[in-house]
Amino acid sequence: MTLYDRTLTKVSLAPAVATNGTLNGTAVDRGVNGGMQGAMLVVSTGVITDGSHAVTIQDSADGSTGWAAVAAGLLQGSAPTVVAANDGTVFEVGIGLTRRYLRAVVVTSGATDGGLIGCHFLLTAPRFAPVARS
Repeated sequence: MTLYDRTLTKVSLAPAVATNGTLNGTAVDRGVNGGMQGAMLVVSTGVITDGSHAVTIQDSADGSTGWAAVAAGLLQGSAPTVVAANDGTVFEVGIGLTRRYLRAVVVTSGATDGGLIGCHFLLTAPRFAPVARS
């Protein structure tokens, strides 16, 4: 089987201009295909004019309540804080087994114009493969 047969990409935060405040991504369900055992957050940036954009990863049991930061010990690498020097950059953070749902959160401060940021989760290691695509 190929990587295509074992991996799904899910949008949590569609590319958006982040200005002062908090952007909560949509919930991504790890329960597809009998459960996806592996996950990675991919953060991509466009032009970052100013501000500090702290990215965090949260999990939840039901995808709507009880969101909490994923413990640092469950991450491979660390969630980035994006600044103006990070135009056109891709960051990757591996995620160990967590509760079923994941989302990305971007908290921006000190921004006048902000910056363009998108967050996607790559889900892999399904119990049942090939993965179903919708």
